[in-house]
Amino acid sequence: MIAKRVIFEGRVQGVGFRYTVKDLARGFEVCGWVKNLPDGSVEMQVTGEAGEVEAFIREIVVESPLARHIKNHHAGRIPPLDGCTGFRIER
Repeated sequence: MIAKRVIFEGRVQGVGFRYTVKDLARGFEVCGWVKNLPDGSVEMQVTGEAGEVEAFIREIVVESPLARHIKNHHAGRIPPLDGCTGFRIER
């Protein structure tokens, strides 16, 4: 199991970004959350097997309709999320 924190930058708020990420998560064996940040970026924390986490991030930044809204993204390893089940939108 690994966990990653990803920051998405670009036109990522006000375009259904968080809801689409939550929907995409259903197709992967991952858990975590996504939320808007005050600076206009979006933060996601995700836990799962390495291949699932990487495939999920790739789906978001390369293959999904969200890709056109992302100008940049930064991903880094974090400790796995404790008691993580499902994927939710944080407020």
